[in-house]
This record gives sequence, C-alpha cells and structure tokens, in this order.
Amino acid sequence: MNSSEQLRAILEKHMPPAAVSYSLSLWENVPFSFKVQRPRASKLGDFRYRKDRKIQTITINSDLNPFQFLLTYIHEVAHLYTFENHGFAPAPHGIEWKRKFQSLMAPMLSDAVFPKDILIPLRHHMANPSASSARDLFLMKEMSKYDRPASGKVEEIFLSDLSTGRQFLLSGRKFQKGETRRTRVLCEEVDSGRKYLVSRLAKVEPL
Repeated sequence: MNSSEQLRAILEKHMPPAAVSYSLSLWENVPFSFKVQRPRASKLGDFRYRKDRKIQTITINSDLNPFQFLLTYIHEVAHLYTFENHGFAPAPHGIEWKRKFQSLMAPMLSDAVFPKDILIPLRHHMANPSASSARDLFLMKEMSKYDRPASGKVEEIFLSDLSTGRQFLLSGRKFQKGETRRTRVLCEEVDSGRKYLVSRLAKVEPL
C-alpha cells in the first residue's frame, strides 16, 4: 500500500493543486492501494475488490487531464466507501453509490478547483451521476479542452461533431458516419462494408 507521502506525490502530479489535500484525506479515512496505469480504452479507472485482501485497490489511467483525473478518483473512492458501508448489497452504480459520490464531490464543486467552463456541466452531471462521466457529451467536450496534447498526434474531433456521411479514421480504419442512435452512431467500415455502433464520444480523424 502507498504511504501518505507517496500518494501525495502522485496526486500533486496528476490533480489540480487545490484538490490534493482533500483527496489525500479520503485515503486517510479509508486506506487503499492506489496505482496509475497505462491508458485503457474500456475505462478511465476502477475499484478492485479482492476478498483475500484487507486493503483494496483503485487504479486510474495515466493520460487523464487533471480535472478528469480528480473526477475519476472520487468516482472510484465512492465505490470503495459504498462497499465499506454496504458490502455487495447495492447495485454498482445504484442510489447508495450516487449519494456517496455526490457527498464526496460536493467540496470540490468550486471554481477554486475546476474552471468555470467545466464546473457548469459538472454540477449538472452530479445532480444525477451516471456510471461513467464519458456518457455526458456536454461535460466531456468541456473536459477535453484540457487534455494534454500528444506529441505528433493528428488533430481529432468527437464523432458527434462530424456531419452525417463524412468519412473518418478510427484506429487506422476508414469509416463513414451514419445515423445517431442515442449515445452511439451507426458507422460503416469503408473497406468491408460492415456496420458498427461507435460511441459518439469517440475521438476520430476526419477525412
């Protein structure tokens, strides 16, 4: 498990400065093992329960900007706290988790921590938080303004901002955008003709 000094050093590297002491206090209340991992396409972070371990583990992707990192950190800590209080009884993102997430985030919903352009959609999101902040298009668009630019990376946009019928590259494959179905877009792979549902929040390279 991390020491207090080790965790503070990690948080200072990845979080807004005004959030570090509070985030550390959450760990001091209910200690856990914390790891920053290489980016994962399927998730921003996770809470891992191991019944053979007294100290549980939280991981967060290393490529998140400071504001997304903080939000993900408290999201996962809320899972830990909910488990400590209720065990396995609640649904993973049920009302118990929602209430705990809201209470843990409340002290952070300030312009001392978040820029105002993030704070407005974030407050709206926290009124009824979903399983993933990545489902909130307005919030993710504002968050993405603060992403760290990757060296030599081609400029990308959200699939939702691409007009219907336009072609784009995703993971080196060429697609054509079709109709939007709630949170996903029906896209046709140009070479194979196969159709796929792609998240409207996918970052794509327009052609």
